[in-house]
Amino acid sequence: MLGAYLPIIVLVTIAILFGLGSLIFSSLIGPKKPSEVKLAPYECGCEPVGSARERFSIKFYIIAMLFILFDIEAVFLYPWAVVFKKFIAAGLGPFILAEMGVFIVILFVGYIYVWKKGALEWE
Repeated sequence: MLGAYLPIIVLVTIAILFGLGSLIFSSLIGPKKPSEVKLAPYECGCEPVGSARERFSIKFYIIAMLFILFDIEAVFLYPWAVVFKKFIAAGLGPFILAEMGVFIVILFVGYIYVWKKGALEWE
């Protein structure tokens, strides 16, 4: 039984050894000439402005959560579309289509609610 997992164990071992070996090898033979410019923080090609500990508006987090929510919900459409032909062949096409319609309506109502609450507005 363990023999079936042997290729996976070998691959994981090689990957770990390669990663560790690369880190150790580069730290041993890599140049070590630190300077003030090399040790300075780098931010998109510009000098950093302000502190890294600044507070961000909650709007950023709300938009991120809404994006993830609607993105995950959209991912549910793909498997449904893949098996829809099989349900049509089984005679369940109208029922499955109605269920997806209910799903889309619920998403749309949630989107309208978020829009009306002003969660998508940048102030």
